[in-house]
Amino acid sequence: MRLRFTQRVHGWLEKRFPEKRLFLRSDQETRFIRLRSETQLVAWTGAALVLAWTIIATAILLMDSIGSGNFRAQAQRNQLVYEQRLNALSSERDIRAEEAVAAQNRFNAALTQISMMQSELLRSEEQRRELETGLEVVQSTLRNTMVEREDARGQLSLLQQDPDGQKAASLGEEAAGTVDLLAAALADTAAERDLIAADAQFALNHAAEKELELRLLQDKNDEIFRQLEEAMLVSVEPLDKMFRAAGMNPENLLSQVRRGYSGQGGPLTPIQFSTRGGPPDPDAMRANQILGAMDRINLYRIAAERAPFDIPVKSNFRFTSGFGQRWGRLHAGTDFAGPVGTPIYSTADGVVTHAGWSSGYGRLIKIQHEFGIETRYAHLNRIRVSVGERVSRGERIGDMGNSGRSTGPHLHYEVRVGGTPVNPMIYIRAGQDVF
Repeated sequence: MRLRFTQRVHGWLEKRFPEKRLFLRSDQETRFIRLRSETQLVAWTGAALVLAWTIIATAILLMDSIGSGNFRAQAQRNQLVYEQRLNALSSERDIRAEEAVAAQNRFNAALTQISMMQSELLRSEEQRRELETGLEVVQSTLRNTMVEREDARGQLSLLQQDPDGQKAASLGEEAAGTVDLLAAALADTAAERDLIAADAQFALNHAAEKELELRLLQDKNDEIFRQLEEAMLVSVEPLDKMFRAAGMNPENLLSQVRRGYSGQGGPLTPIQFSTRGGPPDPDAMRANQILGAMDRINLYRIAAERAPFDIPVKSNFRFTSGFGQRWGRLHAGTDFAGPVGTPIYSTADGVVTHAGWSSGYGRLIKIQHEFGIETRYAHLNRIRVSVGERVSRGERIGDMGNSGRSTGPHLHYEVRVGGTPVNPMIYIRAGQDVF
């Protein structure tokens, strides 16, 4: 039965692939090669497999190329959005700072004018009290004078009965002149009192107008402070989230940065609205809180430049291997595949501690950053920095290659914290979520 099945298969192959002979002729003899049906089937099958493999490989390469182009375009868009947002925040910060300084100047000018009006009012009140006291003295003197005048009239009537009447008339005229002088002084004093009262009323009205202007100015200052507080809140929270997503404590981080930048003075000096003592001014407290938030953003900016929140490859590339176990061993970084010579950039400010050959890494660059963070760039084709050189974020440090233990051109990128490898994508994604 087995023989019959074999014959049927052979007969089917003979119909599809009839036996052929390939003749090879030379000067002396002629040879031929017999191509059996089974041999032709194997050859056609092999050719079909090679063709299928070629089509599949070409499709994979095209898909990888399209994916790399999309990721590069997305990275460029993210970089552009990050720069635009930084510029907008910087412009908004400068505008709000100028508005705060202008509001402070207007507030101080209003306070100075109110203080002057209050001083003028106090002087007017003091003068009014002095005039009232003087008026009382004049009135008392006048009353005494009138009493004396009545006495003088009585004496005059007695003296008129005396033969020496001419002397009595002289005394009466002198008393009448004294009374007229006192009456004129009293009238002048009353006129001056009325003038001072009018000045005092004008000062009160002007003070009321200034108080209204001061309240309007305070309302405007409250609106400016509210907008600044909202802008600071929107700016600080994403930065807090970015550093926490990278496993870093923001408070400890800012303390380290602040110790390195401990100078004082400049636009972020705390505001003092009054030097008269007493409890802190509420506006000064709000302004100083906003300045504190601006200082926090500035410290975050410095920290972000010193932590690897950027991506080392900005040209077209594709991810070929991530962080984690691979073939039973820890793959301590992330691989970015691309053409030989693709530019490699530093992901943060730092100092180059190694720039040379390192066994399986091939050509390797190590950069030491702040906060105990180190980045490594392996399998390079060319190294463009030297040991001890300080590099900045985004500075080109080498070219992608295939040196060391590598199966193709790519960059092996590592991030180590305190010597322990961590997933570089944690820092890259944290930076992309914010920037």
